Amino acid sequence: MRCITWCRWFTYVLTAGLLTSAAGFCHPASAKFHVVAIAEVGGIHRPFVDAAKTWLAHEATADGFAIDYIENTDPIDDAFLSRYQLFIQLNYPPYAWRPAAVLAFQRYIEEGLGGWIGFHHATLLGEFDGYPMWPWFSAFMGGIRFTNYIPGFASATVKFEAPRHPVMKGVSPAFQVKDEEWYTYDRSPRGNVHVLANVDEHTYSTDTTTKMGDHPVIWSNEHVKARNVYVFMGHHPDLFQNPNFTTIFHNAILWAAQR
Repeated sequence: MRCITWCRWFTYVLTAGLLTSAAGFCHPASAKFHVVAIAEVGGIHRPFVDAAKTWLAHEATADGFAIDYIENTDPIDDAFLSRYQLFIQLNYPPYAWRPAAVLAFQRYIEEGLGGWIGFHHATLLGEFDGYPMWPWFSAFMGGIRFTNYIPGFASATVKFEAPRHPVMKGVSPAFQVKDEEWYTYDRSPRGNVHVLANVDEHTYSTDTTTKMGDHPVIWSNEHVKARNVYVFMGHHPDLFQNPNFTTIFHNAILWAAQR
């Protein structure tokens, strides 16, 4: 079956609600690389995910890559991940993963089989919804555990620390992020990861006791073979109107997809 015929059939099936994931279907032969992104269905972060998908569709066209989406870890195993040069944890926590997905993802990162970009929920590290903490993922994120967040949100200034890192190319040395939750952890990941940017807690628009002191918000773990970057921000769709956020995301895709 020719690709165009398959795509028309698949579009019909997807529209009819018979399938919920487009993973692995009809990649253009000309794609420079392939990306899979995982995001939870619905919830308060749905507007962020929807805005991200719109933005990523434009990026995929402009930069010549193909992107698929999954909504849970059911399809993830070694064979599945071998199709992709980049895994984006767009809005998905590090718990409730299937055992096969856990092992495959750890190999993917440790052996450098592809790159990784994680946002926001990727550092929900602890005991949540009856699930234990994933120790490997905690170590991957710098040996941290989630402790608190700012439920009323606060705007603040993010300052970069690594101007020569490819992910930070073209980013303002200090830029404003509006209305974020700003997680705190039991310790700073600094010392275990390469910190690319921090949030200046003195600039919180609403003062709060929920502070860390040293508060990294963008970092990369250079102790694994995979190119990787974690970006804490990821709660509101307005982030895609922030040119510094979209520059970081754009840079991260092109950098992390390279093996």
